[in-house]
Amino acid sequence: MNIKLIVVGKIKESYLTEAINEYVKRIKPMANLNIIEIKECTYNESSKNLKEEAKLILSNITDNDFVITLEINGKELSSIELSEYISKHYLYNNKVLTFIIGSTDGMDESVKNRSNYKLSFSKMTFPHQLMRVIFLEQLYRACTILNNMKYHK
Repeated sequence: MNIKLIVVGKIKESYLTEAINEYVKRIKPMANLNIIEIKECTYNESSKNLKEEAKLILSNITDNDFVITLEINGKELSSIELSEYISKHYLYNNKVLTFIIGSTDGMDESVKNRSNYKLSFSKMTFPHQLMRVIFLEQLYRACTILNNMKYHK
């Protein structure tokens, strides 16, 4: 499994970095995971930030990517449904599964338009740094489900 995670912004808190590193370590034996950090833009105008970030995000996406954006208005899936979605993706196409987590300002429409699937983890808003940990935990959970490992209850 080839999975790419494109994220905007750096992790500032060491406890989040530790959690991210732990989940990456757990995922690596089951999937080829590539995390790409995009610089968060800090202009006074959020629409300008989103446009500049979008250029950087889109430059890291190829025609061989199946793009899933994490959006509050996307479709909510259970952990089992997410694992099934990933499994079906790899059964029926050979594209790189590319997930995108936007910045504190969100995500530009050009990135949303490139998305093949919009996924929501909740109707609640999470800090984007914490969302990276939540996403990686769910990716790890999906991998363990697909590999019949004891983790998901």
